[in-house]
Amino acid sequence: MSQRPHLSTLTPSELRQRLHSPDGLRLQLGRFVAGIRSNFDSVADGLQALYADYPVATADDFCDYPVELRSSGLRRYVRPQAIFRFEGMQPFKPLPGDQAVAMLEWGLNWVFTNHAQHYLIIHAAVLERDGLGLIMAAPPGSGKSTLCAALALRGWRLLSDELAMIGLDDGLLMPLPRPVSLKNQSIDIVRQLPGQPVIGPIARDTAKGTVAHMRAPRASVEAALTPVQPRWILFPQFGAGHALDIEAHGKAHTFMQLVSNSFNYPRLGVTGFEAMGRLVDGCDGYTARYGSLDQIVPALESICTRSA
Repeated sequence: MSQRPHLSTLTPSELRQRLHSPDGLRLQLGRFVAGIRSNFDSVADGLQALYADYPVATADDFCDYPVELRSSGLRRYVRPQAIFRFEGMQPFKPLPGDQAVAMLEWGLNWVFTNHAQHYLIIHAAVLERDGLGLIMAAPPGSGKSTLCAALALRGWRLLSDELAMIGLDDGLLMPLPRPVSLKNQSIDIVRQLPGQPVIGPIARDTAKGTVAHMRAPRASVEAALTPVQPRWILFPQFGAGHALDIEAHGKAHTFMQLVSNSFNYPRLGVTGFEAMGRLVDGCDGYTARYGSLDQIVPALESICTRSA
């Protein structure tokens, strides 16, 4: 993986040429190769900002997921719209062109969630510390991504901001480090954290409000082929003004909470049940209610140190 050139080695002109080419820009994302095609200059700029450290695959490499983000017809010139396609399918309605970078990230999430069915997939941020994995599962709006960004900027290895991918055979967490999705006030909160976060283009007035993404740490991208043993499962619940309250859970509660956050547990049937059972058996489960990063980060680091 390190032998391949990084995206940062491409000139802006070379990057645009690849995005316009039939094969697209072939980007190594963890164990997958995505072929990205686009005629949006903003997508090229966004990729340079957020994916500079990612290896570029060659045209000879198998492309797992070819995706396309385009504006077509007269709409290219008058109020352009971004249309996302995967293998001829158009899973979403078009969005305003200035939301193209955000739409690419959402589209890739959709592709992995619906087509990487050889993993148990949970809606969760995932990080690694001292060789062991922390899964933070929660619905949108729970503070998961902000906490994930804060931990990544403190040296935790980022495995994913959105998808915990658990191998059905080995039970290990498969890294898929990609930019961390931030919304509304969390953008400025993360921008002010130590660690020199790199924030990409800002998309305003999306269905999720104002959205931006933080570049994944380079060390996390370079370690993207190394799986991790899961050890902790956390259900974060941020609330402005909340006092810190961390509650340990039994296996049955943790199991059912994870099922409610899983994308493909029902589809996997018995295989999913067995994979979920092994995951829960090997982890400690907690719910954390908190009102600030200053509360939850040291408490979480203490838990993950003493129970490693």
